[in-house]
Amino acid sequence: MSKRFINGSDFTAMALLGADYLQRNAEHVNALNVFPVPDGDTGTNMNLTMSSGVRELRSKPSASVGKATEALSKGLLMGARGNSGVILSQLFRGFSRSLANLEEAGTVQLAAALQYGVDLAYKAVVKPVEGTILTVAKEAAKHAVQYARRTNDVIELMQEVHTKANEALQRTPDLLPVLKQVGVVDSGGQGLVFIYEGFLRSLLELDGQLEPDDMQSEAAPPEEVAVPVKATPLRKQEPASAQARLATDTIEFLYDMEFFINRKLKGNAAVFFDESAYKRALGKDGDSILVITEDDIIKVHVHSRKPGDVLNLSLPYGELTDIHILNMREQHREILEHEQEDSGIADYSAAELLAGEGLQGVPPGQVFEWAPFGIIAVALGEGITDIFLENEVDTVLSGGQTMNPSTEDFVKAIEALSAEHIYILPNNGNIILAAEQAAELSERKVTIIPTKTIPQGLAAVLAFKEDETAERNSEWMKNAAEQVVSGQVTKAVRDTTIEGVAIREGDFIGIKEKQIVVSNADLPGACQSLIASMMETGGDLLTILTGEEADTGETASLCEWIGEQYPELELEVQKGGQPLYPYVFALE
Repeated sequence: MSKRFINGSDFTAMALLGADYLQRNAEHVNALNVFPVPDGDTGTNMNLTMSSGVRELRSKPSASVGKATEALSKGLLMGARGNSGVILSQLFRGFSRSLANLEEAGTVQLAAALQYGVDLAYKAVVKPVEGTILTVAKEAAKHAVQYARRTNDVIELMQEVHTKANEALQRTPDLLPVLKQVGVVDSGGQGLVFIYEGFLRSLLELDGQLEPDDMQSEAAPPEEVAVPVKATPLRKQEPASAQARLATDTIEFLYDMEFFINRKLKGNAAVFFDESAYKRALGKDGDSILVITEDDIIKVHVHSRKPGDVLNLSLPYGELTDIHILNMREQHREILEHEQEDSGIADYSAAELLAGEGLQGVPPGQVFEWAPFGIIAVALGEGITDIFLENEVDTVLSGGQTMNPSTEDFVKAIEALSAEHIYILPNNGNIILAAEQAAELSERKVTIIPTKTIPQGLAAVLAFKEDETAERNSEWMKNAAEQVVSGQVTKAVRDTTIEGVAIREGDFIGIKEKQIVVSNADLPGACQSLIASMMETGGDLLTILTGEEADTGETASLCEWIGEQYPELELEVQKGGQPLYPYVFALE
């Protein structure tokens, strides 16, 4: 038997089983992460990203393969977490665009779609690295394009794609030395192979060549992870949150609107949509405009004074669905009440806040304007979060290795800030791509400071100056981040050897920047060796952020050792509260 074409229903079944295979094997993918740290998360990020995609796909079923792939793409785009998740979303974004407006797809169209997805994913990565998920996707797509000339059976083509992807995966250690050293294949590439395996299995089931996979019903549905957001509590002398700086009645564009436009068809083509003109029209009576055009579907977000005008403006382009309209003044009153309750400070009544009274330096009734700058940072740990909030940061997204904020989390955080220019500090190399993708989707002025560690993020924040230009702040923040030497200590989760360092499960490993420099069964010994390595290039100030597992006595002993070994070194200790890492060090 064979299958010459797939439609939207076929692709939906493929995507669901692909997501299921990935979910079952997420922990296996996590275990392939090169560093033996306890928070490897490639499988988690890919699983959460794929779960977001299939939720959108389930909510918009279609017999059209173009519309089905588009729904998956939209869900992946907004749910993308971590580098692996963003790359996965781009692979299927290109896949969807290539199949747009098709009811069915044969081998040639599917192969071309795989290739277009690869092209888009490579463009999304500033410095593509071979031996990763990109290589696996590229080799599989290239082979598919060639093989599609010889077959019209999509099942046979998918078998070849899966086989070639697996072969490319097995070769990733030859392209990335660190993989060979540790003896594993690339984790992101393995995640993609599991998705392709689910695709293939689904096609074989649809064709009757295999019985339905019984394991599928046993897999628990993917859990949606909400990323907490923490903003500065309202204080009498320094109202730091953006919401606290705003009087409710100054919210000019009070209706927060979000909806989709299912575009009208004129003949076989969608009605012409001039995105730039549409945005200009929305901007006449609105702000916070976000328009995502995906061929037959347009996602619109806008704050407007006249919701009826917005809907009337949109109706000529198609049918409006999933319409959500919220009154932001009403929401703001609730936020102010909650902030007062949470802060434990009852200095102002709601009426005083509405009138603009009591805020230092602000005359009663004054109309607030947007602040020139806003800063969003990513952090994990109550202490580290508070440090950021006390140093100019407006919003802290809770995240790190174990829980990466999604593209949508960043977009929402951006739109919530009342600032003209927004900086984002990812503070983790695995989060930068999601932040960049959010910046591209947003209509706001957003600059990503590519901080890869918490110490880099703290240094960048301290370099920020409210009265300087955006360009100078960007330069100073990036330079400050580059001057910091970062170190962290955690427990190894498996035996391995990396760059000559023999590691045993349960040992404490010291990581300087991205390199493991020491493994020691003794925590103080690991800290001392790590600090000695960090001090090889010199430094004047060492900041220690203590984690939730740090012992007060051990911290005091470590500080005493540092004082003896480096008497000229200024030392500062702060409670970070971060999980999994007893100590994080920043050397300046």
